[in-house]
Amino acid sequence: MRPVLLILLAAVITASTLDSAEITRAIDYADGDTALRGYFAQPAGEGPFPGVLVVHEWWGQNAYAQSRVRELADKGYAAFALDMYGAGLETTDPKQAGAWAGPLYQDNALLLRRARAGLAVLRAQPGVDAQRCAAIGFCFGGSVVLHMARAGEDLAGVVSFHGGLKTSTAAQAGEVQAAILVLHGGSDPLVPPAEVAGFITEMVAAKADWRMAIYGRSLHAFTNPNASPDSGLPIAYDADAERRSFAEADAFLAEHLQQ
Repeated sequence: MRPVLLILLAAVITASTLDSAEITRAIDYADGDTALRGYFAQPAGEGPFPGVLVVHEWWGQNAYAQSRVRELADKGYAAFALDMYGAGLETTDPKQAGAWAGPLYQDNALLLRRARAGLAVLRAQPGVDAQRCAAIGFCFGGSVVLHMARAGEDLAGVVSFHGGLKTSTAAQAGEVQAAILVLHGGSDPLVPPAEVAGFITEMVAAKADWRMAIYGRSLHAFTNPNASPDSGLPIAYDADAERRSFAEADAFLAEHLQQ
């Protein structure tokens, strides 16, 4: 067992709320010496429930990621928003977000270790069916879940919402276990057509089970209502693309997680 997983087994429940639809709680855990804090939600009632790991945007594990976790619980899943940076680290400053995300983009082993730490927490929760788990991610998080798939993580599926598609460690034939769904903004300058084409070539060569939906007029971060060009980045919310992409994701998760 990896040393980090021994620490994860001692994850501490720090808060909880109960209503008619969902049970939520913050969970403290660690990756080595780095303290992390995630957010968990599951439906009220009897489990076990299929699990969905949620990987945040480069802004950190914030209210947006937590809202997606609660939505998944309302749909019948146990969901956990992991923490890739450190307990309490979130920002609205692109420079700070880049400073936190950069080392993870540059160190694939570190990125995968943090992602696997979060997945271990999800699987360890009472009420979670550890054999039926998927991962979804937004922007930076979309890149993370695709790296998990490339690394052969034992997941039923991964969904990337407006995530980066390039990699320095291409998937190898026969190693991708998870089905893959990519939801992409066709007008996203941060993930240009050449990157999309490279991803398609990679997936075909890897013989992966993959699909992609492209929303032609959408920019990066199209699912986040707070996304705006006012941030200085070429990002914007698109309500139609949000609705369509979640319809795709809901069908995908139902296909791969529901018995």
